[in-house]
Amino acid sequence: MKRLLAILAFLLLAFSASADRVKVRLFSNNSIDLINISFDLGTYDIYGSDTTLIEASVGNDKSVELTPQGRKVHVAINGYDYGSFANVNFLATDTACILCLNPRQLKQRTYEGNLSVSVNKNGKLLLINDVEFETYIAGVVQSEIYGTQPDIFRVQAIISRTWALKNINKHASEGYNFCDQVHCQAYLNRCVRPDIMLGTMMSSGMTIVDSVGQLIETPFHANSGGQTANSEDVWRAAVPYLRSVPDTFSYNMRQSEWVKVLSEDKWLNYFSSKHKLDIHNDSIRNELLSFSQSTRKVRICGVPLTRVRTDFQLRSTFFSVIYDTSSHRITLSGHGFGHGVGLSQEGTIRMVGLGISYDSIIHHYYTGAEIHYDETHPHTYVENYINKIAQIIEEDKSAATRSVSKKDDWLGRLFRLRDREEREEVYDPKTDELDEDWQYDW
Repeated sequence: MKRLLAILAFLLLAFSASADRVKVRLFSNNSIDLINISFDLGTYDIYGSDTTLIEASVGNDKSVELTPQGRKVHVAINGYDYGSFANVNFLATDTACILCLNPRQLKQRTYEGNLSVSVNKNGKLLLINDVEFETYIAGVVQSEIYGTQPDIFRVQAIISRTWALKNINKHASEGYNFCDQVHCQAYLNRCVRPDIMLGTMMSSGMTIVDSVGQLIETPFHANSGGQTANSEDVWRAAVPYLRSVPDTFSYNMRQSEWVKVLSEDKWLNYFSSKHKLDIHNDSIRNELLSFSQSTRKVRICGVPLTRVRTDFQLRSTFFSVIYDTSSHRITLSGHGFGHGVGLSQEGTIRMVGLGISYDSIIHHYYTGAEIHYDETHPHTYVENYINKIAQIIEEDKSAATRSVSKKDDWLGRLFRLRDREEREEVYDPKTDELDEDWQYDW
């Protein structure tokens, strides 16, 4: 078992030459004044103020409640008061450990790795997940894209890994690497789906670089509406690999089309009051009431469409105006969802469905960029990891009606497969398990 854990630890640490672990702020958009923490898999040692052991080997029979008390964190375990500490740290005792986080009035989330809890300057709890880099990437992939085919997740993993490595110090001044929201990348749960982890592992060692081998910025959005945008049309700088390209693959998807209806007065008065346009001028008025985009434009009557999108909370800047003279209503008929620069996620989903390769998809959306493959990453271990996850997926398909429990989480099952392999036993998922089958030296 110890040799197994050493192999897995090496595997997880070796996925990236530039990042072994990252710190991610959780619930970064929320103010948390109480959180309950329980344990789905493995055990944790809980420390207060870094060195004081509060409780060792805490597992699924314990529940920890944390609340701010001044600038300290108050700890109660199973209802018993353990005092207050400057910070509280949950340290995983093994590679496969899962925390279950339940902030008051917020939806539950689960995460792997370690957790640090302190009190921020606003007197609320600050939660930071210290986690393996590739585990983080898999959680991002699950949070950022939908689908069922591994190559969808492979593409998302490559662009998410590239972004993370290039922006590894985005929140360094605040004591962590990333937040869990779209300001960085969404990271709203640990990866609970083996097919998503499979796609992530299939991308192991892959990043995207420019013509001189430097990591590129890899912006992505939900749907381009049929044409991506140039970087300078949305932000300030023109970037050679972020060029506008036709994208018919984004047609007829969930976020392809949208409509917003406004009154004529609200539409015209916006340009008059906020942008000082003379809406009584016939040429200006006519353009505002008949604006059309068959291909992407940057401005309407000189006003940046990015401003219009923000002020009216539109799904995209790719829209046309339809004016109803009888009702004096304005219909904005739009295409796509998001800023439009870089990769279209729904375009990617469509392309994978059509059998287009993951590298061709990346080349389509990032003009002139190349996929860099890190030759130093551990080929054998990665392949073994992939094969085991693929085995779990096939077992799920053959036993779709089988009732599941917490022990059926793919991570726990992966460890069972490997543990039995270490003991040279054959794992039969149809055989009832005994209690001793799940007794690990955590």
